[in-house]
Amino acid sequence: WTGDKSLTLRLRRFFWELFCFMNSILQCLSNTHSLRDYCLHSLHRRDLSNNSRTNTALMEEFAKLIQTMWAASSSEAVSPSEFKTQIQRYAPRFVGYNQQDAQEFLRFLLDGLHNEVNRVTVRPRGSVEDLDHLPDEEKGKKMWSKYLEREDSKIVDLFVGQLKSSLTCSHCGFCSTVFDPFWDLSLPIAKKGYGEVSLMDCMRLFTKEDILDGDEKPTCYRCKARRRCTKKFMIQKFPRILVLHLKRFSEARRTSKLSTFVNFPMKDLDLREFSPENSTNAVYNLYAVSNHSGTTMGGHYTAYCRNPSSGEWYTFNDSRVTPMSSSQVRSSDAYVLFYELATSSRM
Repeated sequence: WTGDKSLTLRLRRFFWELFCFMNSILQCLSNTHSLRDYCLHSLHRRDLSNNSRTNTALMEEFAKLIQTMWAASSSEAVSPSEFKTQIQRYAPRFVGYNQQDAQEFLRFLLDGLHNEVNRVTVRPRGSVEDLDHLPDEEKGKKMWSKYLEREDSKIVDLFVGQLKSSLTCSHCGFCSTVFDPFWDLSLPIAKKGYGEVSLMDCMRLFTKEDILDGDEKPTCYRCKARRRCTKKFMIQKFPRILVLHLKRFSEARRTSKLSTFVNFPMKDLDLREFSPENSTNAVYNLYAVSNHSGTTMGGHYTAYCRNPSSGEWYTFNDSRVTPMSSSQVRSSDAYVLFYELATSSRM
């Protein structure tokens, strides 16, 4: 640019703010220790070379971006423009300069990266197998194995867990269980008479037993008729990286936002009570937060991340990176929380 230098800086600032939803998530992923090392040591190349896919540009560009971010000097800003070109090809909804939802972007990105480094090159044909006669734990393991026959990657290794859904008929008492993989958990924010709730309140609301009646009545497998049922979620398998999305926005229309302060632990988040087996592998430590400030009409995303090497916390606000105290991490802007399974809890 020639001419006014301040204009150049303002334009650059504007460029970064347009992508703040992307910047926030990329910083959280960049500080995900195992994923960072996967890219820094070019381990993704091995997985890319082992499959016959022609589309590998998203993983290549993501890894290149992570490598550049960690190689850059502290005063140098890195532009994600080349990466943005690739994510737009994979998910056209991100074309243009509209503000997007950070959690939706995270889901698209992880799905795209997984598809390119999936170790399964030929997926087996789908087969229907009756597993209802098996005990729940065995059934869950069988369903997980069947999932890995089709979806198996470093991304799955890190981010995917398994959810158990139980449906109990109020008429005959028959309980049917379904086991599904999850990449993150979207938690409703518990509403109380005051302006603060705990993350455990939100988890308990997510796993609370719901009654399905009226138009929602499902067909009971044993009764062969639509019956009043109770439904309950539990976590059958905990992932190494647990992503918790706080549902601050209305699902029907993104015109209202809950600014409730959700008090979440920085260390030793113990989720064993939400496991049917009371799993010992369910204690987590926080390492990153994607924040949304402002309203639905004029919001802004930032990230708070703990450096995986030094353990120090930093604020990432567009092109600015500043040290912060861990006591500042909790705020009513917290939107997506990133937890890592505590070392002593890993399988």
